[in-house]
Amino acid sequence: MLERLNQAMEHIERHLDQSIDAAELARIAATSEYHLRRMFSALAGMPLSEYVRRRRLTVAGAEVLAGDERLLEIALRYGYGSGEAFARAFRALHGVGPGEARRTGAALVSQPRLTFRLTLEGSSSMRYRVVNRPDFSVVGLKARVPLVHTGPNQAIMDFVRGIDSQVLEGLKGLQKLSDQEPQGIVAVCDDLDPSRAEGTELDYYHGVITSAPAPAPAPEGTTVLPVSAGTWAVFTTSGPAPQAIQLMWRDVFTEWFPANPYRSRLGPEILRTRLSPDGTEADAELWLPVEREQG
Repeated sequence: MLERLNQAMEHIERHLDQSIDAAELARIAATSEYHLRRMFSALAGMPLSEYVRRRRLTVAGAEVLAGDERLLEIALRYGYGSGEAFARAFRALHGVGPGEARRTGAALVSQPRLTFRLTLEGSSSMRYRVVNRPDFSVVGLKARVPLVHTGPNQAIMDFVRGIDSQVLEGLKGLQKLSDQEPQGIVAVCDDLDPSRAEGTELDYYHGVITSAPAPAPAPEGTTVLPVSAGTWAVFTTSGPAPQAIQLMWRDVFTEWFPANPYRSRLGPEILRTRLSPDGTEADAELWLPVEREQG
C-alpha cells in the first residue's frame, strides 16, 4: 500500500502544471478514490487537494523568485485563470504577493514533497472485529456540525446540551427501538466531505440503531437514516475522553488499514461511548463501513 501511495505522490509531482485527477491517483494507488482521500488525510494531516495546492504554490514560488517569466505565465501554468486569483492564493500560503516577493526576494513557505515510509509503531495491538450487517436504520435527532480533528467538538456538545427535557424523555422511549448493535444511544456521523478537512460539515445523529425498516411514523422530532447492508469493522478503546477516541480514529487509518486487506467505503460512522461518572474517561466502540481490497 505504501509503495502504491508513493507512486501516486510521484504522479502528482510530474503533473503539477497539469490537471490532477483524484480518480487517476486512486487507480495508481490501487484503491478507491474515497479510501485514498481518507487515507491521505489521516497520514498527511491535510486533505489531498490542499497538498496539491501547496505543492503547486511551492514550485510556483521558486519560479516567481527566479524572475525568468512573467507572473501571468506562471499563474496560467499552475491552473490559475487570472493574475488576481494567483496573487490571492500565493499570498494565502506565502504571506506576501508574487509581485512583492519578486521585487524584495522575500522568504517564502515551502511544502515538502511527501514520501510515505513504514515505521516501527503499533507496539500496542488494536482490538477489532469484522461484522456483516443486513439493512438497518438510524433514528434520532439530527444536526449539521463542523468536523473537529482534536479536542472537544463544541457544536456537538452544544447540540446535545440544547436538547430540552421533553425531547430527552422521548429519547428514553427511543431506546426501546434499539434492537441492533451497538446498543443504546449512539453518535452517528454521515455525509462527511471527502476531504475530511477540519471545519467541513457533516450530518450528526444522536439516536439509536434499529432494524430496517424503521418504525413509521418516526418518533416526533426525529429523523430516519436508512443504511444498506454491508461489512463493518468494529474497534474498541478505553481511556481519557475525548483523546482516546480521537487517537483510535487516527490509528485506524494510519495503522490498521495499511496492515489489513480492507478499505473504507461510503456509509455512516457510528460511535457508542460510555463515560465515567466524572466524564473524564470513556469506553468506546467505533463502527466503520469497510470493504475488502480487490486483488
